Amino acid sequence: MGGDHGPKVTLPACRHFLDTHPNARLHLVGQADALASFQHDRAVIVEAAEVVGMDDSVEVALRRKKDSSMRVAIELVKAGRADAAVSAGNTGALMAIAKYVLKTMDGIDRPAIAGQMPNFKGGGTTMLDLGANVDCSPEHLLQFAVMGSALVSVLQDNESPSVGLLNIGEEAIKGNEIIKKTGELLRSAANSGDLNFYGNVEGNDIFKGTVDIVVCDGFVGNVALKASEGLATMMGGFLKSEFSLNIFTKIAAIVAYPVLNSFKNRVDHRRYNGAALLGLRGLVFKSHGSADELAFRVALNRAYDASRHQLLSRVATRIAHAAPLLNTQGLAENSANPAAIE
Repeated sequence: MGGDHGPKVTLPACRHFLDTHPNARLHLVGQADALASFQHDRAVIVEAAEVVGMDDSVEVALRRKKDSSMRVAIELVKAGRADAAVSAGNTGALMAIAKYVLKTMDGIDRPAIAGQMPNFKGGGTTMLDLGANVDCSPEHLLQFAVMGSALVSVLQDNESPSVGLLNIGEEAIKGNEIIKKTGELLRSAANSGDLNFYGNVEGNDIFKGTVDIVVCDGFVGNVALKASEGLATMMGGFLKSEFSLNIFTKIAAIVAYPVLNSFKNRVDHRRYNGAALLGLRGLVFKSHGSADELAFRVALNRAYDASRHQLLSRVATRIAHAAPLLNTQGLAENSANPAAIE
């Protein structure tokens, strides 16, 4: 029900998903009249009387709309009736409801939003946090690195993904005290075999594909996310322009079009839609609110793959192994203010 487009995008995406995944089943959660037209032998409509609006506060979504489609979908995961929940709705509300209903895993203080950024190698760089936690301690960032490693190992069949710490330079002496301490923890984790730490990386390394995973706080991650989406939008507008200045620019455009179009497809953020809310006792994936049918299909695919490859148990195993380094005792639990990336 959520996002900018609602059922007119999500329902066609769901039908395509079912047609291409013969072993999958879907619970379509929402208002009955909006979903009545959808019929499929592997789909069940689950009614929910309310919808969380994109402008609803966390308090409204969590306390006042207890029969929202978002809440009901996550309750299905908690009850074991669904393996994962996917929503294109209000991100802050989704994180708050998911954390309230599912709770966090042992050893995790704050869930993180992990998504992919397109890179120039033709793949995606996984980045976290993308907006759930504005202020993070070194221990939180270490938890993000461990959870991100589990995610990439599952979804990209890479048992030892490389982890980079986003900083203002590659040298270990650069950055503020939080970043320096985080670097020490990540190096210790690498020495104990808990993750594959590459070292510090800079902003351009996200798009160069220098590492498989980039770790940062939610403020920085969200800024990078919006910059990535803006680049794709800019390229799309550039290719649609008519280059009407003169005949020479038109000729140049014709010659350059195949290369530019290939670049646009490579940085198309729709191909990387579907951010995982990591650290919860259940799988929840966030689709971008402006997602079209293609993008929402990608989010469904990512949730399906995460469930099929047992992401939850992989995260739990890695967190348990890294427990001596995580030192979660005494960490300030002030994560009740998730920042929406919409």
